[in-house]
Amino acid sequence: MPSTENPQPEARIHVAAPEARRLIQDILKGNGVSAENAAIVARCLVAADLRGVDTHGMHRIPSYMERIRQGVLDATAQPSVAQITPVVAQVDGHNGFGFVAAHAGMAAAIEAARVYGIGLASVKHSNHFGMSAWVVQQALDADMMSLVFTNSSPALPPWGGKSKLLGVSPIACGAPGKGPMPSFILDMAPSVAARGKIYKAKRRGEKIPSDWALDAEGRPTDDAEAALGGVMLPMGGPKGSALSIMMDVFSGVLSGSAFAGHVTGPYDPSKPADVGHFLVAIKPDLFMSLDEFRERMQHLYQRVVESEKAAGVDRIYFPGEIEQLAQQGREKTGIPLVQAEIDALNAEAAKVSASPLVTLT
Repeated sequence: MPSTENPQPEARIHVAAPEARRLIQDILKGNGVSAENAAIVARCLVAADLRGVDTHGMHRIPSYMERIRQGVLDATAQPSVAQITPVVAQVDGHNGFGFVAAHAGMAAAIEAARVYGIGLASVKHSNHFGMSAWVVQQALDADMMSLVFTNSSPALPPWGGKSKLLGVSPIACGAPGKGPMPSFILDMAPSVAARGKIYKAKRRGEKIPSDWALDAEGRPTDDAEAALGGVMLPMGGPKGSALSIMMDVFSGVLSGSAFAGHVTGPYDPSKPADVGHFLVAIKPDLFMSLDEFRERMQHLYQRVVESEKAAGVDRIYFPGEIEQLAQQGREKTGIPLVQAEIDALNAEAAKVSASPLVTLT
C-alpha cells in the first residue's frame, strides 16, 4: 500500500551569486539580448534569489526563453523614454524584458526627482519584471523613496466573483534607512500568497497551505496544480480585491497597456504580455535634511522592532528586514536550488553553447 506520508523535501544544491549572474547573462546573450540588458536582467533575478524570493529568481529563465523562441517577447527590444512633463515620463517597453523597461522608467523618475522633488514614470507594452523590491532598491541606491506598481495576468476573482479577472499584482514602496538599519521595503501581493509560490510548489512537488487558493470547483486545495487551475484567494477579502483593481487602474488603464483581465501570463507563450507599470521616486529631504530623515526612520525602526511582543513571538521585524537577513546569509552560503531547476537552466545553457552552472561543493 503506498505511503501517505509527505515526501521528504528535495536536497538543495547551492550556487554562488556571481556564477548565477554569469549563467543568466550567457543564456540571455545567446538568445539575442544585449550585454547591457542581460546584465540588468541577471542582476534583478539574482537579487530575488538572494533575498529569499525564490519564486521570482533565476528559475524563471527557461520560461522567458520559451517566450523569446515563440516570438512573443522581443529579446532585442530597447525601451524608449518620452518626457511628457518635467516630472512625468512615459516608457514604451516595445515588448522587451520588463526588467529593462522598469529600470529605464525608475531611472527617469529618479532624475526628475533630483531636480523637482518627485518623478513619475508610466510604462506600457512591457513584460513581467520579477520581484518588485529590486525597483525599490534602485530608488534606495539613489537615496530616494519610491512607489512601484505593476499589473499582471488574471489569477484572482473580484470579491464575490468566481472566475479569474484580476492579477496578483504586487504593491511595493520603500524609504532609505540609516546605517546598518535595513531600509524600509514593502513588497507584497494582494493575495494570501504570491502565485509564484504555487508555481514553485508544483515544480518541486510540494503541497501548499489549503487557504491559498481554490480549485476549479471552488473548493480549498493543497494541491499546487489544482490551485493553478482554479483561483487565488485575496488577502483580507474585499480589501485584497480592491488593491488588485488599484494596480490595474494605475498600471494598466493609465499606461495604455492591457488591463481588465487581458494581461498574458509569463508562463503563457501564446501572445505578448502587454504588462503596464507605474513608478514614482520622491526625494526624502524635501522638508528636512536627509540626515534628519534617516534619523527619524531609525527612530521608527527602533519603535517597531522593540515593541512589546505577543505570546510566542521571539522577534519583531521591520518590513524588508527578513529579506535583508536572507541576503546576508545567501551571499555567504550561496543560492539554494533543486536538481530539476539546475537541469532546466543547464538545458538552456546548452542551447546556446554556454558553460553549465558551476555549483558549490
